[in-house]
Amino acid sequence: MKLSTKKILDECINNFPLLEQCKQEIIKAFDILVECFKNNGKLLVCGNGGSCADAGHIVGELMNKFGKKRALLENEIKKIKESSLSENDKNFLLCHLQKSFPAISLCVHTSLITAISNDEDAEMIYAQQVYGYGKEGDVLLAISTSGNSKNILRALMTAKVFNIKTIGLTGKNGGKMKEHNCDVLICVPEEITYKIQQLHLPVYHCLCGMIEEELS
Repeated sequence: MKLSTKKILDECINNFPLLEQCKQEIIKAFDILVECFKNNGKLLVCGNGGSCADAGHIVGELMNKFGKKRALLENEIKKIKESSLSENDKNFLLCHLQKSFPAISLCVHTSLITAISNDEDAEMIYAQQVYGYGKEGDVLLAISTSGNSKNILRALMTAKVFNIKTIGLTGKNGGKMKEHNCDVLICVPEEITYKIQQLHLPVYHCLCGMIEEELS
């Protein structure tokens, strides 16, 4: 971990002292995600309600810049320069394209989600997508404030079967997530839903900032 990456973590803990007890789990989640992105893997994210919104938020921070503009790789720049595009189009892409960390929210495909709910079972809305999108080397970030959301637990089961690493983000008690052997389980020290969510945001902002700093 770079010193500048560690600084982001330290600032997060300083601003949210309750997260001190989650520090080692945040570091483990960071290590898993860095390994994933270094090896051309992707992150799948899911949650319900406010956690569904958090899933989309996380994807937005990873696919686009978080704290700073991310430079393209030299071979990517070369491909654009050697393409058949006009000079104006080349310059536009070179100016605006930036490095992404591949991430997909499993919450946004309404036609697919309703089809799975109607044809199979609502508990399977995320599990089916984990199976369909996921591959070994990918990571599933599953968010549940209670730790008991059935569709989240089915997603974790499916990820484990197909060797997709899992990160759980939940509240103090962990709920049934504790029974599913997540590679990392981050249990923020709150028990009321909105207070759990208030601590989830700095956790994932910290992770997004650390990843960007480490890999950009």
